[in-house]
Amino acid sequence: MWGRIRKAGVKVAHVMRTQTRADVDKRPHNLFEAAATYVAAGAENDQERADEAAAWVSPEALSFGVNELACRAVIALARERGESPRTVARELLGLPAA
Repeated sequence: MWGRIRKAGVKVAHVMRTQTRADVDKRPHNLFEAAATYVAAGAENDQERADEAAAWVSPEALSFGVNELACRAVIALARERGESPRTVARELLGLPAA
């Protein structure tokens, strides 16, 4: 079910995109933009886009950006659910409660 929702969201985002790819490629990318694109591409099984985003910054910067994105996502989900970040992180990874 989530796969279908994700695919529908990707189609809607693609239709609503107002910039062309050429406009996007003219400006430099920062590490957070690279991390967001890299993680979203991984979630959508888009290896070509993930490889492109990985080339925007150094591997160290990408790793830092992905880590920061993960931390912010866990904190946001924890606040939304009224649970601790530790509980949410373990649940997302399918680990037993600590």
